[in-house]
Amino acid sequence: MPPETRYAKTGDIHIAYQVFGDGPIDIVLATEFWHSIEAQWDLPELARFLERLGSFARAISFDQRGSGISDPVALGEHNTLDVWMEDIDVVMDAVGSEAAVLYGIGGGGTMSLLYAATRPQRVSGLVLVNSFARLVRAPDYPWGRAPELEEEVLDVMRAGWGRGVFLDLIAPSRVGDEDFRKWWARYQRIGASPGTVLAMRKMLAQIDVRDVLPSIHVPTLVLHRAETPWNRVEHGRYLADHIPGAKLVEVPGVDHLSFADDAEPILRETERFVAGIAGPPKSDRQLSTVLFTDIVRSTELAAELGDRRWSEVLGEQRALVRRELARFQGREVDTAGDGFLATFDGPARAVQCACVVRDAVRELGIEIRAGLHTGEVEVLREGLAGVAVHIGQRVLASAEPGEVLVSSTVKDLTAGSGLEFEDRGLHALKGVPDEWRLFAVL
Repeated sequence: MPPETRYAKTGDIHIAYQVFGDGPIDIVLATEFWHSIEAQWDLPELARFLERLGSFARAISFDQRGSGISDPVALGEHNTLDVWMEDIDVVMDAVGSEAAVLYGIGGGGTMSLLYAATRPQRVSGLVLVNSFARLVRAPDYPWGRAPELEEEVLDVMRAGWGRGVFLDLIAPSRVGDEDFRKWWARYQRIGASPGTVLAMRKMLAQIDVRDVLPSIHVPTLVLHRAETPWNRVEHGRYLADHIPGAKLVEVPGVDHLSFADDAEPILRETERFVAGIAGPPKSDRQLSTVLFTDIVRSTELAAELGDRRWSEVLGEQRALVRRELARFQGREVDTAGDGFLATFDGPARAVQCACVVRDAVRELGIEIRAGLHTGEVEVLREGLAGVAVHIGQRVLASAEPGEVLVSSTVKDLTAGSGLEFEDRGLHALKGVPDEWRLFAVL
């Protein structure tokens, strides 16, 4: 019997979730963006797969906003990694889960990677199934999908989503099984509308989380079907090679769907991995987006305005910045001089906050510049430490007046947010190895 469906609320959005099993550790299923917690119980082999997970863990399954039976949202408002991570937070809070194993499948693994790096205190382990750090091909990532093939995927989604398309790629072993095809078509229709699936697919095609991988310090198991044509096994090998301490298991078979064909090797490896987990790692290091701001021509302005008026302007600026930090879930770290240092666990929110602040302070008769970078930081009692902090400072130093300048890492993690960037080329950042490509927010 399927478990009861409940709703957790984040802002005005209701996220549908189910809880099943009574094992000693929590597993959060971060599935593909077309997932449906209602339809997942209609297929006997998928139901058996879920029941097996529930035999050794308390499993938590949810439909992200805009998909399944969670609240619908306007296209463009749900397709970022930031909001997907918020959906996991609110569901875990609703069921009283302080920390869990993230079970990322396909595109859900991309979000799981960022979540594990930015919220290590909530992740006791990470399982990645047929997932990837980058979807499309690049000169240094040749096994990604070629751009012309990705366009074909989008064309098929436009023309045939909800009719069981991609069965020959997702589950080749089930081609010819008419009952499975009918379930797969219904699963598509309930899981995501054509507009939603297109928006999410385009977002995934822009994301590159390779820079995040070295900052993941939770126990990690990478499971990848050895012959799957959907996401090639090289994706899994890359993840295992670049996540510290990760274990790779190449599972025989061609199906992308974990429960299709022979699911036992995947379940067996997952159970063994979960049994060996002690809890989330104890560390003060985590992935954060750092935001630096300063006021342009502050010394000249102070002289022009006089001490009293300049003090008033600084006070108004600080109140404005703090209001926007609260709105975009940023954390103030330092206000040395006339600038700010703040951190965010969502890169898109950090950039949006910087843009809002830049525009708003003009009403005070001042101009700011901002620099942002996403990287691993060490959270200390007296502030932050780490190379990422220095890079953020150097990005700020390269920004023009009124400019919000970001590193390529930030740009790669904000896909789907609607933010647009202009390439500012390669920069040598003082005291930081290598050259860094920087982008100005338009």
